[in-house]
Amino acid sequence: MTTLTTPPVATLLAQLFADAEQSSTVLQQMSVNMSAEERSRLMTSKTEYRAMYERMKDFHLAVSPATGQLLYLLARSSKARWIVEFGTSFGISTLHLAAALRDNGGGRVISTEFEASKIAKAQANIAAAGLADLVEIRAGDALQTLASGLPEHIDLVLLDGAKALYPQILTLLEPRLRPGALIVADNADWCPEYLSQVRAAANGYLSVPFESDVELTLRL
Repeated sequence: MTTLTTPPVATLLAQLFADAEQSSTVLQQMSVNMSAEERSRLMTSKTEYRAMYERMKDFHLAVSPATGQLLYLLARSSKARWIVEFGTSFGISTLHLAAALRDNGGGRVISTEFEASKIAKAQANIAAAGLADLVEIRAGDALQTLASGLPEHIDLVLLDGAKALYPQILTLLEPRLRPGALIVADNADWCPEYLSQVRAAANGYLSVPFESDVELTLRL
């Protein structure tokens, strides 16, 4: 029995994933009128990401159940204590990470989110799961919120915010990544620059794709 697979976390996650699926369906319907070129431009822009994500503030934009389980598995197997998450949203991925920390005996998830309404909902979900003591959510742009006040060593990173910022966020965190630290990047295919960064062994990483939308990377 684990924190992830027993109430209240398991019950809450089942409901949140159901809500996220409905949210995704609505978002797909809304995207019908957007051209592929426009969608690609918004997803890869380093200047328009704030406006785009504000427009999607009511949508979960959550990791998949498989990716959630991967996050828990990696955090547990690596005995992670310090985790950084870029993009809290409603807290589905945060719950997986915090559940792993609980079962590891403690630690901290430092997450960051610039949409205030999402922070409020994520905090309520994390509190309902009984994991609030393990999570800190920083409000604001991650390029500022993650620029200071981080632990000396980071064990695990989840990148699941604006895709175009993945290279900058990784570079920001890089000096604190311990050897063997793991980085999970959701929807990394939207940022070829990031994939080039982590797939080059000369940069100090070993990286492989997981399923069709996640890149799993090891800091050498």
